[in-house]
Amino acid sequence: MSTIRLTLPDGSVREAAAGITGGEVARDIGPGLARAAIAARVDGEVYDLDRPIETDAEFAILTEKDPEALTVLRHSTAHILATAVRELFPGAGIGFGPAIANGFYYDFEVPRPFTPDDLETLEDKMREVAARDDPFVREVVTRAEADDRFADDPLKLERIAEFAADEIISVYTDGPFTDLCRGPHMPGTGRLKHFKLLSTAGAYWRGNENRQMLQRIYGTAWFKKDDLEAHLHQLEEARKRDHRVLGKQLDLYSIQETVGPGLVFWHPKGAMIKFLLSRYVEDDNLACGYDLVYTPNITREELFKISGHLPLYEAVQYPPMAAGAGEAEEVRYRVKPMNCPMHALVYKSQQRSYRDLPLRLSEVANVYRDEKSGTLHGLLRVRGLCMDDAHIFCTLDQAEDEIFLCLDQVDRIIRQTFGFRLQFELSTRPEHRLGNDETWDKAEDILRQALGRKGIEFDEDVGGGAFYGPKIDIRFEDAIGRLWQGPTIQLDFQLPERLDLEYTGSDNQPHRPVMIHRAIYGTLERFIGNLIEHFAGAFPLWLAPEQVRVIPIADAQAEAARAVADRLKAAGIRVHLDDRGETLNYRIREAEVNKIPYMAIVGQREADAGTVAVRTRGAGKKQDIIPVEEFEAQLREQVASKALVPYGDTG
Repeated sequence: MSTIRLTLPDGSVREAAAGITGGEVARDIGPGLARAAIAARVDGEVYDLDRPIETDAEFAILTEKDPEALTVLRHSTAHILATAVRELFPGAGIGFGPAIANGFYYDFEVPRPFTPDDLETLEDKMREVAARDDPFVREVVTRAEADDRFADDPLKLERIAEFAADEIISVYTDGPFTDLCRGPHMPGTGRLKHFKLLSTAGAYWRGNENRQMLQRIYGTAWFKKDDLEAHLHQLEEARKRDHRVLGKQLDLYSIQETVGPGLVFWHPKGAMIKFLLSRYVEDDNLACGYDLVYTPNITREELFKISGHLPLYEAVQYPPMAAGAGEAEEVRYRVKPMNCPMHALVYKSQQRSYRDLPLRLSEVANVYRDEKSGTLHGLLRVRGLCMDDAHIFCTLDQAEDEIFLCLDQVDRIIRQTFGFRLQFELSTRPEHRLGNDETWDKAEDILRQALGRKGIEFDEDVGGGAFYGPKIDIRFEDAIGRLWQGPTIQLDFQLPERLDLEYTGSDNQPHRPVMIHRAIYGTLERFIGNLIEHFAGAFPLWLAPEQVRVIPIADAQAEAARAVADRLKAAGIRVHLDDRGETLNYRIREAEVNKIPYMAIVGQREADAGTVAVRTRGAGKKQDIIPVEEFEAQLREQVASKALVPYGDTG
């Protein structure tokens, strides 16, 4: 029997007989590790504890402290869900059941949709399956054996038919249930204790809307009860903050079937938020030396062929339109899904010198993408997008400084203004890409150097870059701990080449610029959706569509209240006078429901003294009697400083 060498995380080497399992290695190291072991990492691949190791390898035992172990736990929990479904719905077809962020799902072909009562029953059955402590047993089978095992399940037979002739086919069994699966899994079902089924939804088989509708069950699983309870609390908070519910409650926007899904109607209050965000980033761009441009919403299709976006992005582009009047029939137009080729043409519209660089162009622009209907989600995934897009054309020597300035803008706008904690990720060259490795090496090094110069810690997403260049992806954490995709900074050597962009250097010779793609918000739709949920609809004063509601106690104070409202309006404050005949308590409650930062209540005492009784959002019934001029000055200061909460806000 041959001997293999396993290199452990501490650098030590253990020799063992070929075919030893991770579980056996853990037992050899010690009983404590054997009890804690979840799986093994073998040359970067996660193995079941009972899977044989046949060659020399870098080796580690995974416990519940390792991030990969949580994926193993959740995938195993998906399998006991499938086991429960098959026991309660014996004829169910079994689709796919992967682990996903914070949980898992499984797709089933059943005669009717699952109900909330079904989920409770299935969860009880899952606990029975877990209590049986059946081992997860892995087998490698031939195609013929797989066909025989799953002869009663057309979904599995379809998947088996797709395996290459030399591809390994593995199946896993726990108790009475066997599934086609790559694994890995927990040692047994008894280790699965803290899980919860969350919801059910329809899902097309293989994501194809022309195929049959399956029923998807979502769930979550954790190693510790406290972690499960914390996650369920976060989900409840997220439900309360759902931007789709708050968007309707606060009358910010709507999506109307008459026009189509994924296309947003901004109502006056939501439009004000969008306007303020747009103006803020445009003002900041101007201060940073950008020039504003506006470009067409449609273009001849040929532009996207030259730029390389077709066919790589054709799946999310709307179909081509016929030629315009008087043009050749073969000419076709496309609605633009991105701005970068347009900005490149602005650059190309005249001869550029090295003295003109860097040239920074920005545009808050509408673009359109044909997202599948099943992926649309309120403001977070739409078909009509408004992007705060910018492109910088510069020399190679200028690129690092320009990226450094982009990082400054991200810090100033996203972290300092909104208080978000940021996470950075460098996404490197993908498998399918334009350009050579030398160019990609340069581009990736420039991004690393800029991040390092800024003192930013970052992770790497190997292979996650765009087809034309590497990028820095920035995520921000909201008030309840969720991470959202936000700004992106991309370095592009390819589009200037494909569109033949040039500048005249100091040597009087033509040179190729490099191009930086930069967005701070990403899309305004998604960013506003994020802000609604982060602030739970209670926007900071500078961004609130209505900043102050002036409320006279009775008709006798209506004129004095109107004078207060007029003064605040003249000072640039967005104010609404509520002098309706409703009761005072009714009007106050309505202002609270609409999350107005301040109420300025005017009674006879306030009318006589030139003061207002100020109620601050979140401060309950507490009132501060303030002279009108002092209140106005306070509002001006908070707007100018972009304070995150009104003075006295405890919510």
